[in-house]
Amino acid sequence: MFEVLPKVAKMQASYALGKPLANPLNLTISVSYRCNSRCKTCNVWQRPNDDFTIEEYDKTFASIGRDAYWFTFSGGEPTLRKDLPEMIDAAYRHCRPGIINIPTNGIQDKIIPGRIERVLQAAPTSDVIVNLSLDGVGEKHDIVRGVKGNFERSMRTYAGLKVLKERYKNFTLGVHTVISNFNVAEFENIYAFVRDELKPDSFISEIAEERVELDTVGMGITPPIEKYKPVIDKLQDGIRKAEFNGVSRITQSFRDRYYDLVKRTLVEKRQVIPCMAGVASAQIAPNGDVWTCCIRAESVGNLREHNYDFRSTWNTVKANELRRSIKAGECYCPLANASYTNMLCHIPTLTSVAFEVAKSTMN
Repeated sequence: MFEVLPKVAKMQASYALGKPLANPLNLTISVSYRCNSRCKTCNVWQRPNDDFTIEEYDKTFASIGRDAYWFTFSGGEPTLRKDLPEMIDAAYRHCRPGIINIPTNGIQDKIIPGRIERVLQAAPTSDVIVNLSLDGVGEKHDIVRGVKGNFERSMRTYAGLKVLKERYKNFTLGVHTVISNFNVAEFENIYAFVRDELKPDSFISEIAEERVELDTVGMGITPPIEKYKPVIDKLQDGIRKAEFNGVSRITQSFRDRYYDLVKRTLVEKRQVIPCMAGVASAQIAPNGDVWTCCIRAESVGNLREHNYDFRSTWNTVKANELRRSIKAGECYCPLANASYTNMLCHIPTLTSVAFEVAKSTMN
């Protein structure tokens, strides 16, 4: 964890100067828009596909090098790609990420555990986190996700992934719930099921957002703060009552602060702390377009047009304009992936977390 601090210093200097001195700390790789879910909160599966090949990813990761620390391989459904382990092997060889995060809908219960085991073998020194999507219990999950039998398949996938916990010390198995207008009233049941039945290493929740990437702008999927606040309060209460050690204590402390950030962002409708998207975090679309974030999803350039050189793509006129816009506070959101990076690069938050962890260690 401590090896990330010099990278954070570079990100802070980049933000202050308004130009990147290094490649982003946090990268999200959307490996495909293909998805076998039909969620009420996402239309990404309707987008056209033009997926990067393994050879294209290999060149891109070689150009990124060791600057990036946290990789998220998302979709669509990332495990639909048979070559996902080879893709992550290329990222590991060139970049040696500290964290590799993979979300999954769990539908391919006979395939996903084996595919994730190959990922674990490809990245032996990275912390590999797989988060299973759970937006309801039983049939209610299937209704939100739009696939009959999804819940049962997800539970079989979860059981298969849990077996890997016994073999690989670098594996974290989590559950992820998107809270929308379709399930906010069911959160108590979801929370109880996760806590009492699944007992994952981590349970994270994110509010459903209207995103350009997901083609959900104008769909009205985001619950109002008065309905979402009790969800956050429940999650924070669980975090504060639980006992954590080591890295888990640090992780949960950041998560607690993230939920505070969400509440304030939704109420105040502004960037509560500086957003480092475009500096410390970025996203690569399936076709090689590079974005500062998936909320705005505006391309700063395409890797294919820049000979797969990330730094060249990251330093275009468009990239600089988006960085200026974000720094000026012309947008705001509670996007979890970028928010965690923002908190890590925010000295007051970092200091607060360090103080709390030190205090809990002494008690």
